Amino acid sequence: MTILQLKYIIAISMSSSMREAASKLFVSQPALSASVKDLEDELGIKIFERTNKGINLTEAGREFLESAKQAVGQYEVVEHKYLNTDPSKDYYSISMQHYVFAVHAFVNSIKDRSSDAFSYLIKETKTEEVLQNVRDYKSEIGILSYAESNKDIINKLLRVYDLDFHPLKVCSTYVYLSKDHPLSGEAELSLDQLRDFPCVIFDQSCESEFYLSEEALSGYHFNKVIKTGDRATSCEILTMLDGFAIGTGGMIDSNALKDVFVSVKLREEDTLTIGYISKKNHILSEFGKLYIHELEKLA
Repeated sequence: MTILQLKYIIAISMSSSMREAASKLFVSQPALSASVKDLEDELGIKIFERTNKGINLTEAGREFLESAKQAVGQYEVVEHKYLNTDPSKDYYSISMQHYVFAVHAFVNSIKDRSSDAFSYLIKETKTEEVLQNVRDYKSEIGILSYAESNKDIINKLLRVYDLDFHPLKVCSTYVYLSKDHPLSGEAELSLDQLRDFPCVIFDQSCESEFYLSEEALSGYHFNKVIKTGDRATSCEILTMLDGFAIGTGGMIDSNALKDVFVSVKLREEDTLTIGYISKKNHILSEFGKLYIHELEKLA
């Protein structure tokens, strides 16, 4: 069994056919099929079922795929740090939902680290990818939140992915508005008052979008919804269309945004618990410890 074979299995699982996977991998279809067959014979299990409609993972294949992703993730971390790069350079990767305070903690950690050479990755992304990146060792730490409405499913995924959740703070539910918004001067707002304005949420683009939302009140049916992929786009829509966002925790925790946006307490409460995740029983690296220290100072 080789790392290349494991990468093949992962690529095939993300494709609709062996031909598509072979095209992505730049190998011939017969060579790819032979490699998979050799691996199946070696392991004594059938990983894929081949039908006239394509290929599907078997039950044993699904279990093997999870192990393959973890192994490839660990290998890529070692490969990135030692094989293709300068080993004296500092490397680190963090995945997170869209929280400004978590970015500030990362910046402070870099300043405190004072490395002569480094390559850092901070990835603001969807909830599912935050979980997967930490599970697969692509990031040592992930930052995410859950509300009462999706607490159970997040906790279930944490157990399945063998992850620990470390709470940092519990946030009350607020509405984020442009200072020019017609309702920006209110001391408190209700969902009924907001019904004619577009609600801006971060797009999760997955089957479990409702359960993996990073906003509070994810189960509420808003009349007008705009999904975006990043904070900058969200801010533009909030200002240009009199939109609003709910419970996005930390959206205006920067001086630039505070000049443009206000937060107003929402009458309907759905608290967000924000924290960081790591692999269960994982011993943090020195940079990881430094980052957690900065997070706790800002939380």
